[in-house]
Amino acid sequence: MPVRETLSALLERVADETGDTPALIHGEEAWSYADLLDRSRRAAAALAELGVGRGDRVALWLPNVPAWLALYFALGRLGAVAVAVNTRFRALEVADILSRSGAKALAMWPGFKDIDFAGLLAEIGEDALAGLERVLVHDEGEAPVPERVAGKPVTAVRALFESPPLPEDRATPDDPCNIFTTSGTTSKPKFVLHGQEPVTRHARDCVAAFGWDRPGAVSYQATPLCGVFGFSTMMATVAAGAPNVLAPLFTPGEAAEAVRRHRVTHFMGTDDMYAGMLALREEPEPFPSLRLCGYALFNPTLEDFAARTLARGVPLIGLYGMSEVGALMAVQKIDAPLEDRLAGGGYPVAPEAVVRVRNVETGELCPPGVSGEVEMRCPSLFLRYEGNPEATAAAMTEDGFLRTGDAGRMRVDGSFVYEARMGDTLRLAGFLTSPSEIEAHIETHPSVAGCQVVGVATPRGPRAFAFVRPAADSWDEAALLAWCRETMANYKVPVRAAAIDAFPVTHSANGTKIQKAELRRMAVTLVKDAG
Repeated sequence: MPVRETLSALLERVADETGDTPALIHGEEAWSYADLLDRSRRAAAALAELGVGRGDRVALWLPNVPAWLALYFALGRLGAVAVAVNTRFRALEVADILSRSGAKALAMWPGFKDIDFAGLLAEIGEDALAGLERVLVHDEGEAPVPERVAGKPVTAVRALFESPPLPEDRATPDDPCNIFTTSGTTSKPKFVLHGQEPVTRHARDCVAAFGWDRPGAVSYQATPLCGVFGFSTMMATVAAGAPNVLAPLFTPGEAAEAVRRHRVTHFMGTDDMYAGMLALREEPEPFPSLRLCGYALFNPTLEDFAARTLARGVPLIGLYGMSEVGALMAVQKIDAPLEDRLAGGGYPVAPEAVVRVRNVETGELCPPGVSGEVEMRCPSLFLRYEGNPEATAAAMTEDGFLRTGDAGRMRVDGSFVYEARMGDTLRLAGFLTSPSEIEAHIETHPSVAGCQVVGVATPRGPRAFAFVRPAADSWDEAALLAWCRETMANYKVPVRAAAIDAFPVTHSANGTKIQKAELRRMAVTLVKDAG
């Protein structure tokens, strides 16, 4: 039977095992795991004095700094819930999160990136701030900490660390501890609530699956902690007792220097992060310490990204995750054939996890190799969508599996391959078709720098519609479509290949993503205009 740990129990165990091993490296500052535990205990005592208790919500509107982790583990010790807020969010988004979550306190860094965070908070109406009792201000010596922000009393985060430590862990493994927000495109973001035991269990499962238990492991933490991609990486590194090198803001130059300086072994990032770092280095293999680089393919404009990155010694590997199960729910095998290793999906990190694929039209489970909707049950499963029981019920099957909304297929060995979001998959001539398959083929044409494919209704039924970034000034749509007809199954050939300067994108805590919904709207308009 797996050990059921609270957040504090995990941190206490790691601190006992690691001694003075660095936990957090932030510029020239370094905290050991003993330091992190001590500061979290002190902050817990101070927060309790301020009225924060079990079940209360505290919003963390902070970048990747040591204070984020100290406050997170302090809240965990109290049985309180950390509400992750993206530092890119502005007044309306923050107002929505604060009001709907009922946050009692908000932690922020007014001087981060020269953004007027205090001013943004002041823009929020009184109704949205009605439940907010206090603002916790982190600073790194920029200016005196104000007495009030947006009319709320202020406590300096550093003052929390001066309190006598709270000796007891007031939480249970069943207490909720995290709220992450989903990407809201057509509606308000859902609040994904996670519990302490699933979070600590998932962190421990990731240690062996990703090799964080090997000597010398070091993580570079550039993806934001306010998203599950960054958070899951951080928690796994903590569970391993390995160092986290924190980057409050990703810049390719600083990241490249830090990876070399600290001999980073584990880096979980997006394709454009890796591409930016490699572009600054001339060495054939500039980052020899790297052992495993999980990546998310968010920027399809990066031609031949995987091949070029692997050729320079960066050990890319495909992953799977989502807010509801954690970012590192599955990983491919590092020694698998290249095509399999780079695919999204993989082998669940938890031995008890079960993944299956269902035909959404017939309701039957799909055999290996047949595409459908991916469903999964795993120890890292979220508790619920906070305040939204209808959405929670709709997301779950009767036997406790999460309907992921992702299209994929099982492999014979029990692993799975992620193909696309279900809303992005195409039903063409009766065949379920992944747009990425069509995109990858079109991108092999020399006139194409990047391609995105969506589905569109036409008088002759559903068709693929391609948006293309031309590789040169001259663009011949008819020639490309003729080539498609010669080289692809007829039902996969796009009805159009419309030129576009840049794909519409949206920014989230987990990376930059192409706005497929916007492309679909554009495709509908172009088809209608064509008559």
